Amino acid sequence: MEPRVISGVQFSSLPTSYIRPESDRPKLSEVAELNNVPIIDLGCEDESLIIKQIGDACREFGFFQVINHGVPKELVDKILRVAHEFFSLSMEEKMKLYSDDPSKTMRLSTSFNVKKETVHNWRDYLRLHCYPLEKYVPEWPSTPSSFNYCSEVRQLGFRLQEAISESLGLDKDRIKNVLGEQGQHMAINYYPACPEPELTYGLPAHTDPNALTILLQDLQVAGLQALKDGKWLAIKPHPGAFVVNIGDQLQALSNGKYKSVWHRAVVNADKERLSVASFLCPCDTANISAPKSFPAEGDPNIYRDFTYAEYYKKFWSRNLDQEHCLELFKN
Repeated sequence: MEPRVISGVQFSSLPTSYIRPESDRPKLSEVAELNNVPIIDLGCEDESLIIKQIGDACREFGFFQVINHGVPKELVDKILRVAHEFFSLSMEEKMKLYSDDPSKTMRLSTSFNVKKETVHNWRDYLRLHCYPLEKYVPEWPSTPSSFNYCSEVRQLGFRLQEAISESLGLDKDRIKNVLGEQGQHMAINYYPACPEPELTYGLPAHTDPNALTILLQDLQVAGLQALKDGKWLAIKPHPGAFVVNIGDQLQALSNGKYKSVWHRAVVNADKERLSVASFLCPCDTANISAPKSFPAEGDPNIYRDFTYAEYYKKFWSRNLDQEHCLELFKN
């Protein structure tokens, strides 16, 4: 019987349940490095330039990196340190937190959706709900006590949403108002060294179902790849930066002007890799609908109106690497 989690277990070869069909492997030798990833300096005094750069990146790439973002370095260093400490715990300690129920607000799990998928992914993860903190912190494990990190990243996310809103020609609070009182989750991803990385993924190609994702990458080991013009490209970690992904909800709200980026995580034969993803999510009752001004430009609404609860339920009922979930909500 295969272990429920893979962190802390030694493997001499890849278990068969992780081996992808030959047509669905990462083809690592064909992946080039993406050298022109937009890096946006949020410390720039020209706010109009920041808004333009963010709009251009959302339109062309669906993601960008931000530096001078205001999240203190000591908080970033601490979240990475406690993440390493958590995944170094004994199997017995970690398994006390294990669950494969995606509705749980705090759980350690593995792969993505082990009940639905036919091939597993080379990843363990600790998923925590982070807002409101006072509601969820009591159920957190004692190790990741990074409350301040969550609060700072949330404020960064709001600043980015305001800039994205303005880049679409909307009032800066328009997107935030549509999304309502946003939920916040954090996934601390752990990708152990993999005996045969060319046969599997840490996470296969997917888009994020939420509004905005703020990703802290491991500076030591690259693993994030994004799809650009039909080709997979490696996103090299940049010191002091977060990677910001546009999620499905912002693609719908922008009426397809901004793209929810297809991305994946690959694994390494020699080194473990960590990442910390923070997800800002619409409230369940948020009605996701493109602003009425957009169709006036000649484009009809691409997507029907839906609530985030409806979308999220559909997303979790499927395999991660199926067709884009947004396709199911087209007019």
